[in-house]
Amino acid sequence: MAAPETKYARSGDLHIAYQVVGEGPIDVLWVPTWIWQIDHMWEQPWVARMFRRISSFARLIMFDRRGTGMSDGVVGAPTLEEQMDDVVAVMDAVGSARAAVVAMLEAGSMASLFAATHPERTRALVLYEATPRMTKAPDYDWPLAREEREANIERLRESWGTGTWVLGLSEAMGQDEALRAWASKLERLAASPGTATMLFRMHSDVDVRPVLPSIQTPTMVLDRPNDTWIDSRHARYLADHIPGARLVELPGDQTLPFGPGQDELVDEIEEFLTGARHAPDPERILATVMFSDIVDSTRKAAEMGDRKWRGVLESIEASVTQELARFRGRIIKTMGDGLLATFDGPARGVRCAAAVRDAARSAYGLDIRSGLHTGEIELVGRDVGGLAVHIGARVGALAEPNEVLVSNTVKDLVVGSGIEFEDRGEHELKGVPGSWRLWAAAA
Repeated sequence: MAAPETKYARSGDLHIAYQVVGEGPIDVLWVPTWIWQIDHMWEQPWVARMFRRISSFARLIMFDRRGTGMSDGVVGAPTLEEQMDDVVAVMDAVGSARAAVVAMLEAGSMASLFAATHPERTRALVLYEATPRMTKAPDYDWPLAREEREANIERLRESWGTGTWVLGLSEAMGQDEALRAWASKLERLAASPGTATMLFRMHSDVDVRPVLPSIQTPTMVLDRPNDTWIDSRHARYLADHIPGARLVELPGDQTLPFGPGQDELVDEIEEFLTGARHAPDPERILATVMFSDIVDSTRKAAEMGDRKWRGVLESIEASVTQELARFRGRIIKTMGDGLLATFDGPARGVRCAAAVRDAARSAYGLDIRSGLHTGEIELVGRDVGGLAVHIGARVGALAEPNEVLVSNTVKDLVVGSGIEFEDRGEHELKGVPGSWRLWAAAA
């Protein structure tokens, strides 16, 4: 099978390269690792054969992630939120309302966040050798420590383009000259040494563990226990924390999905997807909740008088509505001098809160405080509920005047966005178990 035509989808100002092959009854969206270039992948017989297998039972949709391969380059590391926008752009470009998302290695983090945030677009989720977090933490102690990953980054910078990294992940395929030439070219086509080190470092900071319980999509986690590169505890953690997830162990010790043993992998994917039923319409989704209110509003209203104060509130509401539209927020309800809104991306929520604050202060000299949290919310008509909403409200209540205060979950999910934070320490949130570390956004 010859390589399909490469086309481009618009995601904001960027162009995302994609291909479509096959005409099966279901759509499979393949989310690759960042070491990828869709045209070049077809030049490796193992890869072409795997694509042919998948396209025999599905319409296979593939793309190069922003900043890599044939997609537009970017300045700075792309956020998970921006990468989710690219998935939506590609799906819209090919007319896919709903797809089974199959993701490999570090791409599993973005795919997990996408499945939780966009359950209406996700038919099923398949995670192969995926890692929800790639750096050691006190409660996640099997990955490399940060300093060990930094040492690997420097080695990557020096050897990038020689095929060393791809060959290290594909030892089961052998080490002949043709494979070495293909692997070396793949590294060079996927990213420059500078981009490769930037992406490697960005992935060191990603942690999607808090969103895993919000995934309601049928999920299969595929793991190779004999793989020496990826610790199987990643897979077990994913399977234990994604509701109803099924863990499947595959034979072989290869890290990449293609090569010896790829037939067993595709067999599992085909059986899982073709035998799966449509997921029910979502009643719970992952969202970023924002609570904002005017500080000391009672005194301000008394000073201005009721009529003038109403005019100020109406003007602020118009400004808030405009900013929410700009950052793709949805206003849930207003509460006198405050409001509750939701966003499909945490960075957009933080930036919207900062824009609303700046507008109110500039135009009326008013102080606005906001609190944000990302978590699973319940859809109740046009209203929302659930623990995430309560947490957002409690965070907002602790914010200082003109402060955008966020939970640790929000901070971890906006890695690479350029938003900086100041530590506000651990807090007890009324009615919420445990202690919570909060951060002030310097946005």
